[in-house]
Amino acid sequence: MNLQQSLQNYLQMRRSLGFKLHSDGLALHSFVSFMAEHQQKIITIPWALQWAKNSIKPNSVRWARRLSVVRPFARYCRTVDPHSEVIPKDLLPIHYKRPEPYIFSDIDIRRLLQASEQVSIKEPFFSHTLYCLFGLISVTGLRINEALNLTVDDIDIEEELLIVHGAKFGKSRLIPLHNTTIRILADYYEQRKAFLNGQLLSYWFVNRQKKRLGYDCVKYQFDHLLKSLEIYSQRENHKPHLQDLRHFFAVSVLVKWYRNNEDVERLLPVLSAYLGHVETRDTYWYLSACPELMNSAKKRLEQHWEKKT
Repeated sequence: MNLQQSLQNYLQMRRSLGFKLHSDGLALHSFVSFMAEHQQKIITIPWALQWAKNSIKPNSVRWARRLSVVRPFARYCRTVDPHSEVIPKDLLPIHYKRPEPYIFSDIDIRRLLQASEQVSIKEPFFSHTLYCLFGLISVTGLRINEALNLTVDDIDIEEELLIVHGAKFGKSRLIPLHNTTIRILADYYEQRKAFLNGQLLSYWFVNRQKKRLGYDCVKYQFDHLLKSLEIYSQRENHKPHLQDLRHFFAVSVLVKWYRNNEDVERLLPVLSAYLGHVETRDTYWYLSACPELMNSAKKRLEQHWEKKT
């Protein structure tokens, strides 16, 4: 069996289904090169295990992650060659616990946005860029990469919506925008046009160098602002992340639904589609991640059973 050809076929098949496999693809190329170096043409459990543990830093979590990348590829190879061995799931299992998010308050968000506009007095446009970016994520629940990948054509001011292209699993989605958000985006567009001064750039968010705003720059500014505002969790080793702006939006919507006595069970798939979740269970996770939501769900359940009795 030609592992290199099998890998090409495997990646092509998975990517056609919407999986991007950027880092996994690199890891599998490394695995196939390792097998070729040792003149191994068939995937076996010992060789897969040896590659998984062949990392610079001895770390059981890293070993498990590397082996988990090989596992589905080995299953695929098994369909081509019955001599290829399937790697058991209980061999170096990953014990993953989803990190608990930092739930921003409305006051936190207002302070963050106000501080964003003051990042650089000498470069007011850059400050406004951060203000618009953080604000847009907090009112739409966009992933940070989705926001940074937005182009001018993706935001329709007149129709009051934006489109997210090629999100997770290659899916795209339309996101309606509130008229207050549209006004801010329209103002940013005019400032953006003046700042670029005739220079063409397809990406919506612009950095100081009149190029696409990058993740590292945004993360640095975000962390710096939170530190200056002293916004942090009381728990040790737990600080807010950019992803928590998306969590803020999801939790805010759910809290509002509970307060308005809406049918959350019926509306949850709507929020799931809006956020771009592939499975509704990813949206259900917010119910357990936020104490206020857990309380609201508990009260709703108690009211339900009180009516039953």
